[in-house]
Amino acid sequence: MEDWAEIRRLHRAEQMPIRAIARHLGISKNTVKRALASDRPPQYRRPAKGSVVDAVEVQIRELLRDTPTMPATVIAERIGWERGMTILKDRIRNCGRPMCRSIRSRARSIGPASWPSATCGSPTRTTLSAMGRADARRSW
Repeated sequence: MEDWAEIRRLHRAEQMPIRAIARHLGISKNTVKRALASDRPPQYRRPAKGSVVDAVEVQIRELLRDTPTMPATVIAERIGWERGMTILKDRIRNCGRPMCRSIRSRARSIGPASWPSATCGSPTRTTLSAMGRADARRSW
């Protein structure tokens, strides 16, 4: 891209001939001609390739239409999927499955009153500070 701009500048502003530009930049005369003929910098364009999941997407959508909460592992078994699970899960996620509530939103809706008691298990920083013990820091 920088060469493209430099080629155009040398040819237009400094009136340098194509052969001299090619020699100066160490590139082919055909490259200089192509750069002068194009109206925009060159871009790498890769042809779009399909995914291995494209072949089974119709089956995935049918299964999700019947049972929207079906786990990806069950879908994989039913369609005979033998490849990696990540690519399949990504496609299932994008196939219109209704979003599940996250654990965080469930915890917010439940509230701290129904959380497990702080007395069970090993003491935590929150538990000890909530108890108001002066020696809470030393008990770790």
